[in-house]
Amino acid sequence: MTEPTPSAAVEPSGLQPESDLRRSAPAPLLGATDIRRLAEEIGVRPTKTLGQNFVIDGNTIRRIVAVADIAADETVLEVGPGLGSLTLGLLDAAKTVVAVEIDPVLAAKLPATVERWRPDAAPDFHLVLADAMKVTELPVQPTALVANLPYNVAVPVVLHLLQHFPTLRHGLVMVQDEVADRLAAPPGSKTYGVPSVKAAWYSGMRKAGVIGMNVFWPAPKIHSGLVAFTRREPPATTASREEVFAVIDAAFAQRRKTLRAALAGWAGSAAEAERCLRAAGVDPTARGEVLDIAAFARIAEAHARPAS
Repeated sequence: MTEPTPSAAVEPSGLQPESDLRRSAPAPLLGATDIRRLAEEIGVRPTKTLGQNFVIDGNTIRRIVAVADIAADETVLEVGPGLGSLTLGLLDAAKTVVAVEIDPVLAAKLPATVERWRPDAAPDFHLVLADAMKVTELPVQPTALVANLPYNVAVPVVLHLLQHFPTLRHGLVMVQDEVADRLAAPPGSKTYGVPSVKAAWYSGMRKAGVIGMNVFWPAPKIHSGLVAFTRREPPATTASREEVFAVIDAAFAQRRKTLRAALAGWAGSAAEAERCLRAAGVDPTARGEVLDIAAFARIAEAHARPAS
């Protein structure tokens, strides 16, 4: 592979910042040949254990970055940057990119890739070698999350990051299409469940598109979905997040049962479950799949108040 051809020089006008000049012309992105060469250089073969499926299509990267709607002054958190295909696209759009990578071999290679393909942006790139499920501090506070998440950990990673980084105002994640449907599902739908309700505690989520299989290496056997989110305040309640989430877990552990029956263990008895439900304005014969996050918060709050 030949080195990417630098863009033609742009004469500064005194009005256009250097960062804008850097983003003024489309820069080359990693393609299939580049990705495979980089992997060969470091002896990496994508593993199912880490859910590694590398994006090899530049147009898909551009689409993801465009849908993510990243402002030029933002700090983007990327989880699982892999060989850097999405990372380069994010550096073109954002002020700063913080990438969290769990694989030490991939992490060791990524700074050199950024330096080679985006030398002007290298000072704005920060790499954290860590498990995203355990990260609670970052070198720069992120305002957006954009990531191609491993299918097997997508939901817990999203919830963990939303919990620990309140500066995240919005984001776009690529996950298994079925998981995307579950995260964005409204109350009453067939796919509505624990991920849907817990995500709604932090943000409004919506399905933002579907990605085919052939833009990845190796190609997965299922489509991927894009989920966009916008941070919002949790429901007004005196109950804690942990108390509300405990109700959600109990309600969906036996989702075919009525809430009176499903919450009996959580409340201590079916009678106490019914009291909490009625105090929260919820029909005890309803099922958890019809309740929104505010209703679950009211149930948790009612449980904390002793019966009069």
